[in-house]
Amino acid sequence: MKRFLIVFAAVVHLVLADAVTKELAAGCLKASAAVSVVPGFFSLAYVENRGCAWGMFQGQVWPLASFAALAFAFLVWKRKSVFGEGRAGAAAEVLLYAGIAGNLVDRVFRGYVIDFLDFHWGGAYHFPCFNLADAFITVAAGILVLCSFGKRTS
Repeated sequence: MKRFLIVFAAVVHLVLADAVTKELAAGCLKASAAVSVVPGFFSLAYVENRGCAWGMFQGQVWPLASFAALAFAFLVWKRKSVFGEGRAGAAAEVLLYAGIAGNLVDRVFRGYVIDFLDFHWGGAYHFPCFNLADAFITVAAGILVLCSFGKRTS
């Protein structure tokens, strides 16, 4: 029960952080051009993503929302086998739940996800815009991959 309360509180805080940053992006960036933070490398830009990663599945709001809700439910159901009992697993669990929930809230209530973190390398390479929820999911996946190297099977 203690772990549940800690995970729940952390997820709520991260989802709120994601929502606040998206609202700030909408309020400050929607009507303007991208704001260069580190010239040639990082900008803040407002993007309404009506798809998922890298803009795939554009316009598929309800199938994507349904998939996210099912993935969230599956992860909660199988949490012990997916995340284990260690601290790294708990961190991945919090980050993954928060990332899924943050983008799911946007899809359901807006019909799109607000992205605003824009990385690029001069004019040669441009990484697709993303948000905190996307970063949470990516870091959680990285933690789970790293933790999988430590597991021994017979």
